[in-house]
Amino acid sequence: MARLVWTEPALQDLEAIADYIALDKPSAAARFIRRVFAKVELLRKFPQIGSVPAELADLPYRQLIISPCRNFYRIEGTRVYIVHVMRHEQMLRLERLDR
Repeated sequence: MARLVWTEPALQDLEAIADYIALDKPSAAARFIRRVFAKVELLRKFPQIGSVPAELADLPYRQLIISPCRNFYRIEGTRVYIVHVMRHEQMLRLERLDR
């Protein structure tokens, strides 16, 4: 079983998205956070479950789509690093992955 590691920038990304949702519906933001953590937990047993993003085909990143977000991660040995979370309608900036 893989060890799941949330990077600080990814947690900040997720928090910012939840804060935005909470402006209108705090309970929806709480449900969203629970759903993201529950689905990301699947990566412990199934680290390859996410797809390779088309724009990152030559890089070691995968994504797990949890609407309305794309959760980017990379696998290093027995660890899965969650490196970036963004809303799916946003443009991906590669520098966000290397923080």
